[in-house]
Amino acid sequence: MQLPLMPTALPPLKILVVDDQATTRFVLSQQLQEVGHIVVQADSAETALARFQQHQPDLVLLDVEMPGHDGYWVASQMRAAEAGGWTPIIFLSSVTQDHSIWQAIESGGDDYLVKPVSSTVLQAKLRAMQRLRRMQGRLIELSEELRIANEQLTRISVEDALTGLPNRRGFDSRLQHEIVAAQREQQPLTLVLCDIDFFKGYNDSLGHVEGDACLQRAGALLQGMCRRPRDYPARYGGEEFALILPCTPRSGAMTFARALMRTLEVTALPHPRSAVASHLTMSGGITTCIPDASTSVEGLVRRADEALYAAKSRGRNCFFSFEMQMDTREQRSAGRTAPGSAAESGPQPPTPRDQ
Repeated sequence: MQLPLMPTALPPLKILVVDDQATTRFVLSQQLQEVGHIVVQADSAETALARFQQHQPDLVLLDVEMPGHDGYWVASQMRAAEAGGWTPIIFLSSVTQDHSIWQAIESGGDDYLVKPVSSTVLQAKLRAMQRLRRMQGRLIELSEELRIANEQLTRISVEDALTGLPNRRGFDSRLQHEIVAAQREQQPLTLVLCDIDFFKGYNDSLGHVEGDACLQRAGALLQGMCRRPRDYPARYGGEEFALILPCTPRSGAMTFARALMRTLEVTALPHPRSAVASHLTMSGGITTCIPDASTSVEGLVRRADEALYAAKSRGRNCFFSFEMQMDTREQRSAGRTAPGSAAESGPQPPTPRDQ
């Protein structure tokens, strides 16, 4: 009896037929190929395993009784070789005892057909396997779509929509990571909190649309200043930004701050309502430490925020560090009194910042 032609709605299967009898393999393969399936043959346990790994079939039709290793052994080896995948295995056997069926399922099989196999029954089993294959493919597609959606959701959850910089949530997570890394490596870690001077006046005079554009330009400028892979600029909130600078000692942090101020001066973004300059300026607080077990995100942020308040109380348009007990104005003045010093030679690039 020939297998009925299968409808074209279901894709053909690649079927591995395993039987030590050449006649049985030939007849079964012919029937499967006539209805559109792709057939790979194997006449022994060893050949079956090699073809299984080489061709990665959609279905295995596996004889139980074979010389050497039997079908149960082959099935168990196939399951061990799949590494998390799943290929349906249907046993073909003339043995009808319940124990044989139980052993087939325990060894990794999915179904058990008694020889001689009815063509109608076999075709019904194949149809079921085709539906499962289609469902499996759809699940893989949905899993990939879900993975992409989760990646997008994760990115959105840690990204500031206006500036494209990491947001407060991303900043908190990254700072905790860098604290642990700096503690392990015994390297200095610098945190800078800075905000745009007199930003309310900027919004009041030019409007919120221009204010948003100003924040975007400031964010891009800070992003450009962070040249090392682990430097991490973030929008902390409102007109306030944060910079995480790993492996940056106190002197390097002040050099970075002076370079940032110089960049703002050269860029000269107009600020019509600033009380300290005609262009956009920033004030910032700097804290630097080699973290220990007591160092926390909250503690570093509090220290940097206190330094930011000190910078504002000194007239704005400067960066202050409690650890150095000086701001960028004092550092520039010290540089002018020390010919050939780094401060006198102008802002240095923020890469590298060696201790």
